[in-house]
Amino acid sequence: MFSNKELEKIKIKEKEWTENILNKFVERGETKEKFETPSGIPLKHVFSPEDVKDLNYSEELGFPGTLPFTRGVYPNMYRGRLWTMRQYGGFANAKKTNERFKFLISQGQKGLSIAFDLPTQMGFNSDNKICLGEVGRTGVTVNSLKDFEQVFEGIPLDTVSTSMTINAPTSILLAMYVAIGEKQGINPEKLMGTVQNDILKEYVARGTYIFPPKSSLRLTADVIEYCSNHLPRFNTISISGYHMREAGCNAVQEIAFTLADGIAYIEEVLKRGIDIDNFAPRMSFFFTTQNHFFEEIAKLRAARRLWAKIMKNRFKAKNPNSLRLRFHTQTAGVSLTAQQPNVNIIRVAIQALAAVLGGTQSLHTNGAEEALSIPTKESVKLSLRTQQVIAHETGVIDVVDPLGGSYYIEYLTSKLEEKATNYINKIDEMGGMLNAIEKAYIQKEIQNNAYLIQKRIEKGLDKIIGINAYHEDEESKIEVFKFDKEIEKKTIQSLKLLKKQRNEKFVKEKLIELERVAKTSENIMPIMIETVKTYATIQEICDVLRKVFGEYRSPQIF
Repeated sequence: MFSNKELEKIKIKEKEWTENILNKFVERGETKEKFETPSGIPLKHVFSPEDVKDLNYSEELGFPGTLPFTRGVYPNMYRGRLWTMRQYGGFANAKKTNERFKFLISQGQKGLSIAFDLPTQMGFNSDNKICLGEVGRTGVTVNSLKDFEQVFEGIPLDTVSTSMTINAPTSILLAMYVAIGEKQGINPEKLMGTVQNDILKEYVARGTYIFPPKSSLRLTADVIEYCSNHLPRFNTISISGYHMREAGCNAVQEIAFTLADGIAYIEEVLKRGIDIDNFAPRMSFFFTTQNHFFEEIAKLRAARRLWAKIMKNRFKAKNPNSLRLRFHTQTAGVSLTAQQPNVNIIRVAIQALAAVLGGTQSLHTNGAEEALSIPTKESVKLSLRTQQVIAHETGVIDVVDPLGGSYYIEYLTSKLEEKATNYINKIDEMGGMLNAIEKAYIQKEIQNNAYLIQKRIEKGLDKIIGINAYHEDEESKIEVFKFDKEIEKKTIQSLKLLKKQRNEKFVKEKLIELERVAKTSENIMPIMIETVKTYATIQEICDVLRKVFGEYRSPQIF
């Protein structure tokens, strides 16, 4: 970007500036002993062309919408279309969730994002004793197609895009969505949305797995294959670095582990003889943005560039859409504090701005009180308004990749890519992500980094407002969501009524057929759709799969 002669001049000038001017100020003391990003990248006082002298503009940056997509996946980005403001929602029962969704749509939200309660995520019915106290707590309860029908009552599925945060039972919930579309008279080709369907990160970060990894990979690949053939507008998977970051990994690890998961899924689908360009364009990703503003922006740019290189060089993809890393972003739940919760509004706004400057395709902004409860109606509206202010009042959408070319941003982008590549190479040497998970390598890396983060906070090296800085003894008052404890009883009663009203013979026939297909290499989605239409429950279906696949027990890590 600069001639060697110019770089030499800059180098001499920087040395003179450091010795004659900067050092005199440094000697007076600085606000930190050490300046580095949370990923451990050392930071100079100032960055210059010398720090990006090896950057090849054409190969490493280029222009938006073209290889290597560093500057954005589309040429005109938000000038052509804003990111989807997709607030995560779902609580209590189907009726309450339907009301919340309709409220969000009335406030200008364009896409829905469904949270499911833990029993649903783990494939249990609400009346199972193990679920006592968890029904409807972290998301909506879905015992059967009947519940899902009520979630979408009055919401035409051909006009709204729906994201479902579901993993182990993905095939079941997607089958229900297809069945509802049919009941609304909508061709499956017109259904729009995303299923998370990322089971590998469950084994290292969240824990809502049911079946062993190899069987789970089979189900993930079944969904990808089926959607590629029948649901062309559906994102078949949302490969999620978010949860690994929430569990304690850093930005470098978030990039590396997320893309390594993506590599594992691609290799699994390719075993079926499917061409890479037939399914890769509908793969999507899910990242977080935490508080280190510039590292988070650079992280998203680095991930985009690295994925394009992997798809082009490793998998020989030819369709440009296969090379585009499209992603959803959620602001960092782990950064929110119960102390002085209104400060979370500031954190979320900064994190949301980082996501937009990093080029996200959709965004969820957290509520101020989410360290205490799920958000209230007013809190959800404020979170949505945060995105709308960024979109319409700040001017950040006027120029594509406005921070591109910053010496600091480009230096961070390259460093993050370099360090993430080293991780991916190590995972490859271990035989791939599945082997790395089974050896507990990924789990240990995340846990070790989480420990380092906690120690830094305890020592006061990382300042957290309200925790170890500017602490207040007086408890902050904020309105929190109040859960209706009667919901659980009503949900169980509805489930009992469903079982009395449905055709039991028809249910059993389809469950038997489901078991037969699960034992073969057939794609499970066609029979799954037929099974959910009988109003078979999520546990009845998962119990069949448990019988065939077994259940996974996580190794103990010390």
